[in-house]
Amino acid sequence: MELKQIVTGFTGTENCTLTPITNGLINATYLVENNESGEKFILQKINTSVFKFPEIITDNHLLINEMLENGNYPLKMTQPKKALSAETYILKDENGESWRMVDFIEDTKTFFKIPDIKTAYESAKAVGCFLDMINPEHLPDIQNPIPDFINFEKRISDYQISLQNAREDLLMNALAEVEMMNELLFLPEKWIDMEKNNLLPKRIIHGDPNIRNILFDENSSPLAVIDLDTVTVSTILYDFGDMARSYTNTLDEDDGSAENNFNPHIYRTVKDGFLLNLKEKLTFEELENLDYAAQTVIYIQAVRFLTDYLNGSTYYSTTYNEHNLDRTRNQLQLLKSLREYLNID
Repeated sequence: MELKQIVTGFTGTENCTLTPITNGLINATYLVENNESGEKFILQKINTSVFKFPEIITDNHLLINEMLENGNYPLKMTQPKKALSAETYILKDENGESWRMVDFIEDTKTFFKIPDIKTAYESAKAVGCFLDMINPEHLPDIQNPIPDFINFEKRISDYQISLQNAREDLLMNALAEVEMMNELLFLPEKWIDMEKNNLLPKRIIHGDPNIRNILFDENSSPLAVIDLDTVTVSTILYDFGDMARSYTNTLDEDDGSAENNFNPHIYRTVKDGFLLNLKEKLTFEELENLDYAAQTVIYIQAVRFLTDYLNGSTYYSTTYNEHNLDRTRNQLQLLKSLREYLNID
């Protein structure tokens, strides 16, 4: 089944214009415009080396939408589109690749980094609202789209295995980063212990509340929290940590030359916006460990980039040999600056 047949399978016509969207790290994405009806959609080839069971992400997406609708959610939602000839939201091409289509929300823009304090606050508030509207009664119904995605013990194990198996040239290139990573290996230990001792409540979380996953209107007000592929059951500390990681970075995360890429004003603002709707619902352990979570999630992201680099860059999309190493350097600098701000040696 060629790409045009995939499009026809969802829209009913080949008379569509496809425009590649190239800013994603995992899935291949296209904007599809139906030239007959004028409707627009987002078409994605799902990376099945990451999402081994694509049906899970559409099942979770539909369930989350149902919860948000029942809770009078104030933001817009994207809706998965069912294939016309089958009772499925996933179509496969001749190579066995999986494709899905979702609504396109008109007149929106996205940011790769936070432009100002106001946008930081409103974005964090939007994510907090999204999490606040999710009904915890549906915890058992959410399926894990990526096994061990937030298993920090396995992330560290994978990193240590990559050190043992890495090509000598890659290891030599990353010597300084490996040294810094190893000095901070203690960071995720507390997280792992808290989870093992059930000190962190299990909640339905977004899993990737990156600034790129929020759509804004022309006035930079949030319109929608999108990309629900990583919705899973874990600790809400992960979502806060990833927001702190992606929102406070003043540079593109591909930039490995930064000396200081952390914005403390945005960090404080993100915390305020995130807690606006959630503060009364979080436990003492969750509230006390927000700063710790920010450090740990940044560290784990650096571990993931470095692990992929040492493995030959097989997971994240890269455009040059040291792309993942630059990403690692960026995250480590962000972590260093955050720890200095928190007065941590």
